[in-house]
Amino acid sequence: MQQRSHTGESTSSDVSTLLDLHLVRGSIEPLERSFQAPVFGADGDEYAVAAPVVLTLRVVKDGDRYRLSGRLATTVRRSCGRCLKPFDVPTALDIDVRYHPQRVNTGEGEYEVADDDLSIAYYRDDHIDLGDLVREQLRLAAPMKPLCDEACRGLCPVCGTNWNEAPCNCDTAWHDPRFDALRTSRVAKAEPAPGRRN
Repeated sequence: MQQRSHTGESTSSDVSTLLDLHLVRGSIEPLERSFQAPVFGADGDEYAVAAPVVLTLRVVKDGDRYRLSGRLATTVRRSCGRCLKPFDVPTALDIDVRYHPQRVNTGEGEYEVADDDLSIAYYRDDHIDLGDLVREQLRLAAPMKPLCDEACRGLCPVCGTNWNEAPCNCDTAWHDPRFDALRTSRVAKAEPAPGRRN
């Protein structure tokens, strides 16, 4: 059986990620929504949603402006920045985003962006796309270089062996290419000439 929040929206795993603002009648109302991972697909190479997304929010209505605050919980699958293997990260994020109608954001000219503007998004046609909200929050929470483990040893730059799983015998020491000719000359001089005995 599907349960419903005070906004009338289903709290089960709906395919639609749209929040119909006509159903938000009170000034403050709770909202719980859950979406299955395939709804979000994969965000390029950055991450993939690997578990249901659960939103536990409070919707505050102020005229035609809305504020959504609360919690986002899911599991995100990322690729390690060293060994490239995928790994899962349980993720819980605090959300606090204000929504203005799209028509408000039609001014001309340049203006300075205040800190508060960074938490403002825009909606249109009396709907807020909770899917876009989830994607944006997960994108903002992404680390610059995700690691499966702080001690991850990465890949051999020569043969590509995952050093977490097995060693290799490759020479990974860096050599200045400017001295390659000198090294070759030294090796040639060290080798005895054909037919010459010491």
